[in-house]
Amino acid sequence: MRGAGRAAFAATLLVIAGVLNIIYGIGALDDANVLVNDKRYIFSNLHTLGWVLVVLGVIQLTGGISLFAGNAWGRIIGVVGASLGAIGALLSIGGSYTWWSLGIFFLCLYIVHGIFVYGDER
Repeated sequence: MRGAGRAAFAATLLVIAGVLNIIYGIGALDDANVLVNDKRYIFSNLHTLGWVLVVLGVIQLTGGISLFAGNAWGRIIGVVGASLGAIGALLSIGGSYTWWSLGIFFLCLYIVHGIFVYGDER
């Protein structure tokens, strides 16, 4: 199949991003010092950001695991999870880690491209 390696790499990146977002979400729910020092929040408080990150991480983790399994709906969940990750990265550009956020944004775009390219030979 065309793009099978790239889809597997995109699934690996989705699993890594999902696990990291769940860890960051748990840190935000626990009021970690890394997240508390920067007082600019997009959402109402740090706990809301934590729950949003946990839900996004679960969506990305589900998409990555289902892409590994070869499910068709895994492509849809993967595109949704990567797109939401790209939007989240764009929303965090104004913070302390501008270049990191841009890198995550382009990595999410690469994941979406890798999922779209996956398909049968023409």
